[in-house]
Amino acid sequence: MDRDSMHINQGIVFMTRFVVRGLLFAVMFVALSGSCWAWTAKVVGISDGDTLTVLRSGREQVKIRLYGIDAPESDQPHGQASRKHLSSLVFGKNVDVLVVSTDRYGRTVARIHVKGRDVNAAQIQDGYAWLYRAYCKTRICTAWAVLESRARADRKGLWADDEPVAPWKWRKAGKKARSWIDDLIELERLARRILRLISSW
Repeated sequence: MDRDSMHINQGIVFMTRFVVRGLLFAVMFVALSGSCWAWTAKVVGISDGDTLTVLRSGREQVKIRLYGIDAPESDQPHGQASRKHLSSLVFGKNVDVLVVSTDRYGRTVARIHVKGRDVNAAQIQDGYAWLYRAYCKTRICTAWAVLESRARADRKGLWADDEPVAPWKWRKAGKKARSWIDDLIELERLARRILRLISSW
């Protein structure tokens, strides 16, 4: 093999390695950022402090669950304030939707940006949501944990309470209460059946 051929082969090997490394870097960046793709939509509904509805392409409604955060439930202290804060940030506005995944309810889990502002982070920073550590697993979550600590220290929003109840604990308590009520209803039905049987003797 002559020198020219060797130089050509070395150039091909170098370029191949360069391209492969570039592709690997791109894949790693997407994986670490937690986003697979992004699109633009208009916010047309706010369910609570971590769930909203957008209109995509002017016709398709998509329900979005904000990635990495958990806001107070609607019937929970600060629930309505959290919803209003999210509404003030995005309602009626065009936003960038950075998709992370789909949850078990079929909702799109995403990060939302409006005019360059990270809405998920804003809910935490202003004291209207918790960092949802059980599901927040990307690098950005470390930065969000710092925002949460600062909001707690400054007693912003829900942190004005001495012992605010995390939404996941609130939901769990609600399920137990509903289960207890269901048991009482079932006992009442059983008692009525017994009384009917007794009266028919």
